[in-house]
Amino acid sequence: MPVRTTRLAVILSLVQFCSIATASAQNGPLVSITPRVRTEPVANYAAYPHADLRVDVPLILIPVHVTTSLGTSVTDLRQENFRVFEDGVEQPVTNFAKEDAPVSIGMVFDSSGSMHTKIHKSSEAAAAFFKTANPEDEFFLVEFNDRPKLSVPFTRDSDEIYNRIAHVRAVGRTSLLDAIHMALAQMKHAHNLRKAIIIFSDGGDNRSRFTEREVKEAMLESDVQVYAMGIFDPSDSRKLTREELNGPQLLTDLAEETGGKHFPVDHLDDLPKVCDRIGNELRNQYLLGYMSANTARDGRYRQIKVLLTNTGSRPQLKPFYRQGYYAPLQ
Repeated sequence: MPVRTTRLAVILSLVQFCSIATASAQNGPLVSITPRVRTEPVANYAAYPHADLRVDVPLILIPVHVTTSLGTSVTDLRQENFRVFEDGVEQPVTNFAKEDAPVSIGMVFDSSGSMHTKIHKSSEAAAAFFKTANPEDEFFLVEFNDRPKLSVPFTRDSDEIYNRIAHVRAVGRTSLLDAIHMALAQMKHAHNLRKAIIIFSDGGDNRSRFTEREVKEAMLESDVQVYAMGIFDPSDSRKLTREELNGPQLLTDLAEETGGKHFPVDHLDDLPKVCDRIGNELRNQYLLGYMSANTARDGRYRQIKVLLTNTGSRPQLKPFYRQGYYAPLQ
């Protein structure tokens, strides 16, 4: 995660995302999406740092999701249960949070020809995300087939994005990497410090100008977590291309690079369940903050490692987090 210059008193975290799928008929009416109402407002929200805030003290922020060996989220850890290392040097954790805070969310939606039989279920899954959104969340939509386009810029009106997705027609080739690169650029205009990109795709890139390496470097220079719903149809009778066969691994590599995760979907009816799993991860994260002992502004990559300690009878807990960041220049 890149160095974030913000207030020492930063308290952030995450947002409940989605849990209940929207059911609709194939040609049914559009869904009116009402975001959930916050049951307990975040105290002193106006004092929270926004993405455009800059002061002189650098703070590194690391979202961490912890699971058991069976994949169940662990939500009862404390600050003393975490140790953070940067390039092998331990860094004292100075900030620790697990609160509900607004998120800037980029939806990257595949409208290429290979998604022809999957578009309807994908739009239902998107509606499920919006149903449980925080009222202060903001969204944008990047669609892609032969090339990506920013269909809806940042908005808090989730209906606007859903109505656009519901009218998508699948045609053309797949420029997934270009679409992610566009989403990362759009995320620079986010108003919330917490950011996530959600990808709906089969991952079969065959049109992008940007390479996988270039996109990964762009992700390392951002502070965005990427989650992917890889939508695959085993009953597809077409002969899959090499790019489509490599799609699952591409989505996995891209998501894990940011501390996110790829959730493969082999059966379209499982999309609501997958949506719930992603939402569970997003709303059950810890946010660790530290001031790097390395004050050099050399633009070099710094590797991060998070260890869990003193977890009692649960020695098999596993943390998921961003693996590193680029230090700033100047």
